Amino acid sequence: MLLILIPKETNRLHFTMQLMLTRLLGIEIGYTNDTEVFDRHDGPKFSYGVSVNKKQLFFASNGLLFENKISAKELRHFTFEDGLVFFPVNDRDSVLPFDPFAAAFYLVTRYEEYLPHLRDNHNRYLAAGSDAYQQGYLHKPLVNIWSIRIRDILHERFSDLIFTTPVYHFIPSIDIDAAYAFKNKGITRAIGGIYKAFQNRDLDEVRQRIRVLLRLEHDPFDTFELQMQLQKKYNYRPIYFILLADYGPNDKNIPYNNRYFQNLIRYLADYAEIGIHPSYASSIQPSLMVMETERLSKILKRDVEHSRQHFLKLTLPETYRNLINNDIYNDHTMGYAEVPGFRASICTPFPFFDLDQDSQTTLMIHPFTVMDGTLHDYMKLTPQKASETIKGLISEVKKVGGTFIPLWHNPAINEKGDWKGWLQVYIDMVEEGMKQ
Repeated sequence: MLLILIPKETNRLHFTMQLMLTRLLGIEIGYTNDTEVFDRHDGPKFSYGVSVNKKQLFFASNGLLFENKISAKELRHFTFEDGLVFFPVNDRDSVLPFDPFAAAFYLVTRYEEYLPHLRDNHNRYLAAGSDAYQQGYLHKPLVNIWSIRIRDILHERFSDLIFTTPVYHFIPSIDIDAAYAFKNKGITRAIGGIYKAFQNRDLDEVRQRIRVLLRLEHDPFDTFELQMQLQKKYNYRPIYFILLADYGPNDKNIPYNNRYFQNLIRYLADYAEIGIHPSYASSIQPSLMVMETERLSKILKRDVEHSRQHFLKLTLPETYRNLINNDIYNDHTMGYAEVPGFRASICTPFPFFDLDQDSQTTLMIHPFTVMDGTLHDYMKLTPQKASETIKGLISEVKKVGGTFIPLWHNPAINEKGDWKGWLQVYIDMVEEGMKQ
């Protein structure tokens, strides 16, 4: 056991040490605030926030983990070992010139999202307001990197300390906002869609809609058989998030009680994990999440444990509290719509720490790294440039033994319309992601 001498034990400190040392490195840890107990311990040990003597390993603290309030922080960035760090400590006895534990806590708890900030037209936290974006480290999983640096320090001092080597994982995720473009939507929406296309003088769409409805052409959103072929070929197990909302301005899937839709969901569930995709409207009406989750549970005939917010509408801590209250144990919303990268500066699932309540919760956060719409719609990248961007992000995750979770949508896994050339982007991602 690794013994840590601390001034006092707090929820923040326990959460962070468990994350950095136990979850990421597999080290069993214990605490003491008794220097005599610390001195007698003949196993691996270090002190944090309190220096014993120069012979002992010591990490200086900036104090954040011993607080229980939320307040604006001066980060004071500087370069250390070719990387950007913050929360400097002015103690020559400290093994590092910054506090990696406090910095990790600040990032994974999304501390800055509890402070006043700007939001976009969907009421989402803006990536441009984050420190990671402004300082240029959004593409780096700093928490994983710092954990490995701490491992190296500990291994150099305690060669017999046993670590668990982080193992890389690849888990594709697919949001089904609309299972089909034209079919299975009911006669009213079918006629309305044709009429709207006529009004817009889009005769190509009119012809396509009619041909799909007459089963003379394949629905462009129905890429599920192709997905299954790729899944079997490359031997991966994805996770799907299904929108089961009532029809609305931003919730436009087909009716949840459509038997073809329900059969599709059950079919996918035989080969993948299935989660709920809480509607856009549910972000301001939490009761809708309850209804939509119950719909999915009845279709699958089992409990639903995974979720990702439609439109990535995430507000801390309210969204996560709603999930917890509905017995959802895993959320996959942690990422940005407008840019790729690591929103929480970590590429490993971690527990949600509610800063307002100063406590760790039962909810696990599974951060995603890149979304198809980010590359295609926001950044306007070519398929080739998109593949290069994805490959670079996968490389960062592999370096630290993290989990690479991309967010894709079923219409993007084809060669039609605006997505021409993007099927190869998805295949390239899967091939690169599956490489160990």
